[in-house]
Amino acid sequence: MKNIFNPIYRQDYLEGYSTGINPYSEVKNNTPNSAFNEGFNSGRQDYENINGSVLDGIPKKIISEKILEEFLLAGLLGINIDTDGYTHFQISILLNWYQSGIEKYDPKQNTYLLDILEENGIEISNSEK
Repeated sequence: MKNIFNPIYRQDYLEGYSTGINPYSEVKNNTPNSAFNEGFNSGRQDYENINGSVLDGIPKKIISEKILEEFLLAGLLGINIDTDGYTHFQISILLNWYQSGIEKYDPKQNTYLLDILEENGIEISNSEK
């Protein structure tokens, strides 16, 4: 990666990254813009690390950083999770994040957090199937 602090390079890199993280984009990394190419490759690699190879098909549900954080939080709070619609590859990634949350689970913190949420009118339903 060249100078990411150069504003022009950074802009091209981020444009390539956002294009690469989108599984529906068909941009190849053969543009003359090296910053865009590096960004595209980085974005595509990040996408494929959590959703599987684009060559294997695009899953119905796409995992983002936000979804990973939600699964981590669900593990922290001991909330059941729903993995319907995810591929086996994606489920293995989601379960790792959920398990990481479970390892950090503290029942006292859970009670405190639920009390604070309740005081602010926020209810968390623990739907069991």
